[in-house]
Amino acid sequence: MMRTRFMLLALLFIILLLPHARAQDTGKPVYIAQIRGMITPYTYDQFNRYISEAEKANAEAIIIELDTPGGRADAMQEIVQRIKSSRVPVIIYVYPSGAMAASAGTYIALGSHLIAMAPGTAIGACRPILGYSQNGSIIEAPAKITNFYVTYIKSLAEESGRNATLAEEFILKDRSVTPEEALKYHVVEVVAYDVNDLLNKADGMETKIPVTGKGKVKLHLKGAPLVYLKPSFKDTVIQYITDPTVAYILLTLGIWGLILGFLTPGWHVPETAGAIMVALAIIGLGYFGYRSAGLLLILLAMIFFIAEALTPTFGLFTVAGGITLILGSIFMFGGGREYLVSNEVYGSLRIAIIVMAVLLAVFFAFGMAAVIRARRRKPGTGREEMVGLKGKVVQPLEPEGMIRIRGELWKARSRDGERIPAGEEVKVVGVEGLMLIVVRSGGE
Repeated sequence: MMRTRFMLLALLFIILLLPHARAQDTGKPVYIAQIRGMITPYTYDQFNRYISEAEKANAEAIIIELDTPGGRADAMQEIVQRIKSSRVPVIIYVYPSGAMAASAGTYIALGSHLIAMAPGTAIGACRPILGYSQNGSIIEAPAKITNFYVTYIKSLAEESGRNATLAEEFILKDRSVTPEEALKYHVVEVVAYDVNDLLNKADGMETKIPVTGKGKVKLHLKGAPLVYLKPSFKDTVIQYITDPTVAYILLTLGIWGLILGFLTPGWHVPETAGAIMVALAIIGLGYFGYRSAGLLLILLAMIFFIAEALTPTFGLFTVAGGITLILGSIFMFGGGREYLVSNEVYGSLRIAIIVMAVLLAVFFAFGMAAVIRARRRKPGTGREEMVGLKGKVVQPLEPEGMIRIRGELWKARSRDGERIPAGEEVKVVGVEGLMLIVVRSGGE
């Protein structure tokens, strides 16, 4: 009897837990990606790519590990719009310890479906500025721009039910807060040590803003399979060159290289390195997206190839053109989980990029150089063009006779008056009227 009761209780316990277990194990993955460095149009490309991958997989959510000191306002607004249009919840996680979501990063976080912070991080201080003066001091934005962003950040906070007053202080008082303060004042929803801690604490929470096509979503994160999206090669390169200090150094060194190249013509190394550094600096300043940056590098590669043809440098411009062409193609098409081509297509495309770069380099190094040299050669006109050509005697020169050159018969005379028999090879050394002056081939 006791055994039967125990079995019934166990069965009842399993039945009660079944819905909960089913709710916890949705089978939908949680995607995790990293965003580091300045906010630029490249950052928007990364956000777009990561969110698109999560949408294709119908993920439960995507967690963006964010660490940024801020950046461009236009890129930030595009990122916020992309998050709002996402068909999966986007969780901004300020991580790891020591990371920040400052300036533009604060707006991005407040525009997300859920905000989490790791201990030892910070959020806030997002007063808009126009840039820096030559002495390094900040150029403050005019009042109308500041007022616009105050309204914008309050709108983001109010839409998500977060603390709009504190959000306003992030701008007007340049205030920053710790994770504990942000949680206390209802700016963020979770303080978590790592991703697993975040999944456990955010499980069962509801998104602060609606998810496109779904409304506000209850998150089922505990036990979900995790899919990590790794930064691509171009993401890593961009992360370094978009650092303002690195971009400035590249620009300065590039200008010095160009000047040195102009002052020491014929060497070509300084201006080649300078042109590449200036191009990378322009890309690093954040005025382009990946595709525009790739196009800029490809155009630079074409300039290098043409320069090789016009001023042969024994392969220097060819090597520079090949490198920039490959780098530009990678920027345009990417690699791995990119938004323009799939991983499988990129495997073949990568081979095509390298082959085309080599073929173009060879063509411009040899083919175009030969064509341009031929065009630069002073053209011969009339009979003077015959000097230096070789032909065969068809009528013995005694000392006059006939020779055949390029399939044509010409009257000819031996220069020294010697007899040259038929079949002998001769060389034209002069022209007198319609008469060619010749010597035996090999003669002076």
